[in-house]
Amino acid sequence: MSTPLSHSRFYKPLLALLAVALLFCSSAAQRGLNRARGDLGFTRLTPLENAPPVLVLTTVVLGGFRGLIANALWIRAMELQEQDKYFEMVQLADWITKLQPHMTTVWIVQAWNMSYNISIKFSDPPDRWLWVLRGIELLRDQALKYNPDEVLLYRELAWHFQHKIGHYLDDAHLYFKNAWATEMQQVLGGGRPNFDELINPKTDQARASATLLREKYKMDPAIMKAVDDQYGPLEWRFPETHAIYWASVGRTKAKGKKEDLITLRRVIYQSMQMAFYRGRLVKSHFDNSYTFDANLDIVDKTNAAYEEMMAEDPEMRDHIGRAHKNFLLDAVYFLYTSNRMREAGKWLTVVKQKYPNDYPPGMSLDDYAVKRVTEDAGETDMNRTTGNISGLLLQSFVNLATDEDDKATVLALLARRIWERYQGKISNSVSEKRVGLQPFEAMRQEILSRVLDPEKGFKPELAAVVRTKLGLPAPSVTNAPPAQAQPQPPVKTP
Repeated sequence: MSTPLSHSRFYKPLLALLAVALLFCSSAAQRGLNRARGDLGFTRLTPLENAPPVLVLTTVVLGGFRGLIANALWIRAMELQEQDKYFEMVQLADWITKLQPHMTTVWIVQAWNMSYNISIKFSDPPDRWLWVLRGIELLRDQALKYNPDEVLLYRELAWHFQHKIGHYLDDAHLYFKNAWATEMQQVLGGGRPNFDELINPKTDQARASATLLREKYKMDPAIMKAVDDQYGPLEWRFPETHAIYWASVGRTKAKGKKEDLITLRRVIYQSMQMAFYRGRLVKSHFDNSYTFDANLDIVDKTNAAYEEMMAEDPEMRDHIGRAHKNFLLDAVYFLYTSNRMREAGKWLTVVKQKYPNDYPPGMSLDDYAVKRVTEDAGETDMNRTTGNISGLLLQSFVNLATDEDDKATVLALLARRIWERYQGKISNSVSEKRVGLQPFEAMRQEILSRVLDPEKGFKPELAAVVRTKLGLPAPSVTNAPPAQAQPQPPVKTP
């Protein structure tokens, strides 16, 4: 039976009008539901800014189905993780972040897999470093772009610098540290940048560095200066300094939440502790790599970080207090062996006042130093051992320059004994490659180079004494690194 002409003429337009009306009603209802979910805290309605087209498409077109698809992908991703199939998981996690860019956990897990699980699949340090960088860049460049107020992301980014690069649990940790130091050297020109020039650049080089900091590394020179004023002087080629920076930025986003503030404060005081133990970079004259030494100039600021943490986290006060006491005792010893006796005495007095039950009140500074040296002969921590050896070698050159040759001989011999005992303890172990020390003579030459530096070393008359006693030639006009000392006859143990 044929359809009347009038009916066929208006049928399709009416259906189209009805569809439009239904879509309008659906849109209005959806906006109401979105507002209700937002008021109840069930969802996030913050619009994405500067998002790529693919992300805009998935977040707008799929609507409520995004969550269902993301959940299915997440279940599959967890299955792949249990099967150690991290490469396949990276792709799934990328899809999930495009579907749900505000899902913090996915960003954190994906970055962790890149930096920790995937990187160790490669034996070549440069390949490992690329994956560690990918994890950092994912958090810094993407996750924080869409979640600028998410405190956990700042904590995770700081942790990557503090732990993955800063610690020595990865066999390639020295490569990571040197790679990051080299990268920051190119940007900042050294470990102590001119913050005023970066904040208000007046030269092409300063403008280029400031732009690179802001656009590539997402760092604000003004915030860097504030962090350095509060916790420094810091070495900005050092990974823990960047951990302190990102934790400090995260604390401004915590909005007074005590738990978040405490979490980020822990990152800061732990990083300050490591910045003290090995927060000074020294460029090697042997292979242009960087070696690490104690930064004794931040004892006051590190102590303040401990004090603030204990006041902020009373539940952990006793635990932090034990770490604080150990730090103060280390500071006393490191300052003593670096010939900074007045400062060493000052902090020893602080230890006696704050922890009277744990420290013999009648023990003198010299008594404590001798006791500590004896204990550290059996020390197996790489950072402390390096600091001890460097301090003893420096003090031995001080004694040599001031005609205390016997004491200089004892300290140099003691430094070698500590090196030998440490290397002996870790030899033939699985950790030897990871935590082994430099050759003793290389460590000695680094300290000697520092001592004879015409700008930062001993006074010329003292440097001349050291050169004479070690049989070294007079310095050249080009201020080249000092020649290696002539081999000395074996020293008898006192």
